[in-house]
Amino acid sequence: MLKPEVEDGQAVLTDPAFRADVLAGFASRPRAIPARWFYDRRGSELFESITALPEYYPTRTEASILESAGPAIARAVGRGRAVVEFGSGSSAKTPLLLRAIAPAAYVPIDISGDFLRDSAARLARAFPDLPVHPIEADFMHPIALPGAVATLPKLGFFPGSTIGNMIPASSTDLLRAMRMWLGTGAMLLIGMDRLKPPEVLIPAYDDAQGVTAAFNLNLLERINRELVGTIPVTAFRHRAIWNDMRARIEMHLEAVRDVSFEIEGQAFAMTAGETIHTENSHKYGPRDARILLRAGGWTPVAEWTDPAENFAVILAEAQAPRTAP
Repeated sequence: MLKPEVEDGQAVLTDPAFRADVLAGFASRPRAIPARWFYDRRGSELFESITALPEYYPTRTEASILESAGPAIARAVGRGRAVVEFGSGSSAKTPLLLRAIAPAAYVPIDISGDFLRDSAARLARAFPDLPVHPIEADFMHPIALPGAVATLPKLGFFPGSTIGNMIPASSTDLLRAMRMWLGTGAMLLIGMDRLKPPEVLIPAYDDAQGVTAAFNLNLLERINRELVGTIPVTAFRHRAIWNDMRARIEMHLEAVRDVSFEIEGQAFAMTAGETIHTENSHKYGPRDARILLRAGGWTPVAEWTDPAENFAVILAEAQAPRTAP
């Protein structure tokens, strides 16, 4: 059961999986907490602010690709599919796709329930003839799609290069799960960020206005609020680094001084310079992306990029299994 906490006089339900991941993450070495726990309401709002920053190129670049490639996507996908969006957030780019392909239904899936309901309501108003079936869920776990879309052909939509937040093994597992949920014959439209110089990548995750820093630090605020934490948030700073060996940006929360605190009565201590690893953003070359999709059971059938080839939107198909090369 979810445990009620109190925030501004309102009951807040704490996910037991959040509690388990946080306690395990602080006890492990190196310390790490899964990035999905960024997205309480405040975290979701901060992320939407990040997408509008001048340094953060992925959102506007992907949106420009979806807009320019809309007719080609529509020809490749066909009409009448149920669009299933994984990690829908504000669904900011979704209208570009919905207008292009005339779907039969839209199923947004997101871990932040309040944010999901708000964005689903906006989409329903913008597309009054489109059935919208929101699902509050963590797509890293099994998902049951609504019965209303069971017989419809499906198009998975996974924008934002969210696949890059996972290590390759987890990415492959998720792609295989998506294939199972959507079924043979389904299609997947997925955004993947391309490799580029660190001098472009690092500012995108450590902006001059400090919005990404606030987003990262909000995780500690959430722990304090929902898990009876006593973490002194000002004792930590945001860090973004490029790990060339793993082809990824890493986000960390670094202790700027020795610090002790409790989480749900359990005592923890960190020395200055120690970090909590909070997020990865893997970057993929063209061949890397196609291999990853194939490993996950998806056959790439089309690809679109921006003129600078900084970002790719790939269409893949869950083709029937083959017994020969």
